[in-house]
Amino acid sequence: MDIPGYPARKAALKLLDAVLHRGETLDVAAHGALQGLRSGPDKALARALAGEVLRWLTDLDGLIDSATRQILPPDAKARSVLRLMLAGWRRLDTPPHAVIATALPLLSGGPRKLAHGVFSALVRQDVKLPPAPSLPPAVVQRWGVRAGAISAGLAVPPPLDLTLRDASTTAEWAERLGGVSLAPGHVRLARGTAVENLEGFEAGAWWVQDLAASLPARLLGAGEGRRVLDLCAAPGGKTLQLAAAGWQATAVEMSAKRARRIKENLARTGLTADLVIADALHWQAQEPFDAILLDAPCTATGTCRRHPDVLHRIGPRQIAEMADLQAALLARAAGWLKPGGRLVYAVCSLEQEEGEAQAERVTLTPDPVAADELPAGIAPDVQGRVRTDPAMLAEAGGLDGFFIARWRKG
Repeated sequence: MDIPGYPARKAALKLLDAVLHRGETLDVAAHGALQGLRSGPDKALARALAGEVLRWLTDLDGLIDSATRQILPPDAKARSVLRLMLAGWRRLDTPPHAVIATALPLLSGGPRKLAHGVFSALVRQDVKLPPAPSLPPAVVQRWGVRAGAISAGLAVPPPLDLTLRDASTTAEWAERLGGVSLAPGHVRLARGTAVENLEGFEAGAWWVQDLAASLPARLLGAGEGRRVLDLCAAPGGKTLQLAAAGWQATAVEMSAKRARRIKENLARTGLTADLVIADALHWQAQEPFDAILLDAPCTATGTCRRHPDVLHRIGPRQIAEMADLQAALLARAAGWLKPGGRLVYAVCSLEQEEGEAQAERVTLTPDPVAADELPAGIAPDVQGRVRTDPAMLAEAGGLDGFFIARWRKG
């Protein structure tokens, strides 16, 4: 169908179906859903539409239900199309007539009149979305009193964070890139610039990494030639940090594809690390390490600012599966540590079962994190552990949600 904007909306509909009905991640779903799109702007529009629907799904459904006599089933195609229409209008500022022209053809042979009527009624009412998205009830139940504050951090997609290879050049790169720095070795940029086009990319002066994701490696300090083990190392930002901080790093990653990405970034930045492709549950270290960083596989609910699909895909079963895996990895990691060595455990999850509950099982000596080890605006709890969430540093663009704890052996 030769209607400008229609192919992007058709792809966005496929993305929503893959996430909400098949449980795929938005990134995985994009491989198939975006294949038919020829232009970069169309691909970006499809991702933006699907992302905004997933971010505001509870509120969009509330608006739809307020304008229908009979509640549409959750998996009804008309509901999905209406979600896209409302997101395009209220979140991407698409004029209503353009929304109708590009989205109604998605219902060819279906209830186009219904969707047209519902959308037109909501436009006449000039309905608005709330200042912050409403989280799904199951998520609110899990996150409890934190849910309200966290939702405020999800209203807009996050900015772009860079970690610098040389922290001493922070002021220089912040000025050259037109960004701000919230910590040594960090620069934050406005969203929207193609990473590959930024100054310093080809020279390997920096890599993309959320500020919260950079904290675990920071908490191991300077390496001074000592040996560190980075378990479950992909996507590789922490391996690069450790190498840049003077550690002799061994990075263990199970996925050969993701390991290649680490290797490419090491080459681009001129940093070195030993890369091992292996499952950390079966791999065996030949000698103990001075430090170990375990950024464990997790549900990744802390990345909901940039991956709103986790708000709808993750439930008790996935959380329990990840918690079992994390406990097994922590037990193995503790056995590979030298006496006096440090272990840092981290997950980009907002679930207690993956964070605080895991920390309670560790039998090593706690090594509390001090406030002066963290960027301004982030503080450890009374036990010296770190919990970040999307509501923190909101005035500066927010953070991903992480749990981080540190111990010493002996």
